[in-house]
Amino acid sequence: MQGRRTASAGFVRPAAPADLPAIRAIYEPEVLAGTATFEIEPPSVEELATRLAKVEAAGLPWLVAEAEGQVAGYAYAAMYRDRPAYRFTVEDSVYVAEAARGRGLGRALLLALIAGARAAGMRQMVAVIGDSANSGSVRLHRACGFRDVGTLVGVGHKFGRWLDTVLMQRAL
Repeated sequence: MQGRRTASAGFVRPAAPADLPAIRAIYEPEVLAGTATFEIEPPSVEELATRLAKVEAAGLPWLVAEAEGQVAGYAYAAMYRDRPAYRFTVEDSVYVAEAARGRGLGRALLLALIAGARAAGMRQMVAVIGDSANSGSVRLHRACGFRDVGTLVGVGHKFGRWLDTVLMQRAL
């Protein structure tokens, strides 16, 4: 996938290992202070490199969005589950730096991710949204064609409270 400029969001392109420090800088505050992810410890750049390699080895997209020459967001599709019957289903992850939100980066990333997963032969994309109060992510996914398929109540525990997970799905 070549990079492409979007009308308002900036430039979306495949991620490269050199982007990993910026990706970590976007993700770390979400881990330490947010509920969009249920990770408790931020992954190192080395761990992110392992994750990137796994996504790429599966032939799936990992993208970054640049705004004003800086990585301002990222998204990737990973296999939903390891069992063979799930081999055509992916789970998406989309994160945008706090200072860059509201400019269409998340939408540009998710739409490009959907196209990339489809091109890779995937059939379904699942969003596993941490915290049912994460209305921004729910709205983004709905705007990109996802439908609500359920809520897992109180399945995550972070910051001393129980959190739901919203499940959404989109055919590719």
